[in-house]
Amino acid sequence: MSRRLAALLAGLTFAAVGFAHAQISDTPRRGGTLVFSVTGEPDTYDCHVAVSTAVLHRLAPHYSTLIKIDQATYPQIVGDIAQSWTVSSDGLAYGFRLRPNVLFHDGTKLTAADVQASFERIRNPPSGVTSVRREQFRDVAAIETPDPQTVIFRLSNPNAAMLTFLASPWNCLYSARLLADNPNYPARVVMGSGPFRFVAHVAGSEWRGEHFDGYFREGRPYLDGFRAISIAGPALVNALAAGKTLIDFRGLAPAERDRVVAARGDRVRALEADQPGMLMLTFNTQRKPFDDPRVRQALNLAIDRWGGAEPMARLTFFSGVGGFQRPGSIYAQSRREIEKLPGFRPDMAANRAEARRRLAEAGQSNLSLTFTNRPVYTPLGVFLVDQWRQIGVTVNHEQLENQRFFGSRAGGSFDVVIDAIQDYVDEPSLQFQQFLSFDRNPSNISRAIDHKIDELYDRQARTLDVAERTRIVHELEAHLLAEAYTVPFYWAKRIVTVAADLGGFRMTPSAFVGQDLADLWLAH
Repeated sequence: MSRRLAALLAGLTFAAVGFAHAQISDTPRRGGTLVFSVTGEPDTYDCHVAVSTAVLHRLAPHYSTLIKIDQATYPQIVGDIAQSWTVSSDGLAYGFRLRPNVLFHDGTKLTAADVQASFERIRNPPSGVTSVRREQFRDVAAIETPDPQTVIFRLSNPNAAMLTFLASPWNCLYSARLLADNPNYPARVVMGSGPFRFVAHVAGSEWRGEHFDGYFREGRPYLDGFRAISIAGPALVNALAAGKTLIDFRGLAPAERDRVVAARGDRVRALEADQPGMLMLTFNTQRKPFDDPRVRQALNLAIDRWGGAEPMARLTFFSGVGGFQRPGSIYAQSRREIEKLPGFRPDMAANRAEARRRLAEAGQSNLSLTFTNRPVYTPLGVFLVDQWRQIGVTVNHEQLENQRFFGSRAGGSFDVVIDAIQDYVDEPSLQFQQFLSFDRNPSNISRAIDHKIDELYDRQARTLDVAERTRIVHELEAHLLAEAYTVPFYWAKRIVTVAADLGGFRMTPSAFVGQDLADLWLAH
């Protein structure tokens, strides 16, 4: 790390303090209202469209799913409204038997027809309805309901990720009756079968839910209700430090955690886990000179990820170095293997010499670019600007508030933009789907069209042998890094402070898992 960068980052550092280890009884208690913080306002009430914790942390308590990722045995899959299921020997049929006592909040019974209508909406949305997870159900040929308590998904091809896709926390179950009247009703109306009824949303202030007496899990939820307070930045940390909010499920930066622990002492627990989430850098391949792979490759080669990891770990919750699979996860390459890939080789002098050579060959020795970032990632942006400066690139570090940032990112009005993988489990089909060719996946931010990516993606998805699938995943990863449409930056940690008064919270790597609040209780 350069002395100049060290000086820039020094002003952003904070003193660390020890972790607290508050304990709470394992015996649940009934009653009380949980108050927690949420950063950002929801841009929709529709789970099938949404991607952010700002939406899910508000909506999840109101909805059930077919199956789900279990908090207690993460990343194992358990039933939600499904009480059992079977998979055919050829991997082409998934049959689910539903619980008989599931009610929507309007008092109507949830049956197989509602499950069918909800997943049909995801895999084949009607006109005027958006589904950002349509690609995940590409291999589903039909959804059958032989009786009110049975749902069968029939596939055209085996899919190694199908149960994981079906267990997505975004697969909220909607009323078939209401969808028939208005396929887009979930965008404006919150009515599910989860542990809490929707009460109110006051934009910029709070979201409230109350205990649903008809919830199908006996004795749940323990809470009378919840309040999700809209808050961000220093005000969020102040609220946690003062005990006005008991948790922020998304997580904190290390310095924020240390401040809460210093203020609360043994009245909080500080927990952390490696996330299946990563920040990336995406190049606009429809804008010159980023249509030239040599330019993208040079910018990737210039980044000293290994050298920057330690300062990033002090300043942010992003510091893990790895490829497109989370370091240490089942499909990830070892460090020795990763160090052979472009952008991860330890010899930075050689990397930067090669980067300058490629820029010169592309006629871009005096390259100037705009890096589009968000204020929450300022330390990472400062680091990146310094890395590119060392190969002669001039960078305008543009930091946009959320609405402008996401508009620029989606609309393609950027040179290089901060991007992210944020998933609920480690699963190659989840991590790689956003890199599918732009003509197949319009959500591909780079807008690249590369049908070799599509071919390798389909092969790994339909390969049920783990060893062979791992080989294909590594081949796809190597191709992505060679073309550098999007490149890894840093993998994340989830860092959470939990008030001692809050029981039932189980730390998982993903802030998308276990957000229905059904198992939480208040000790006082």
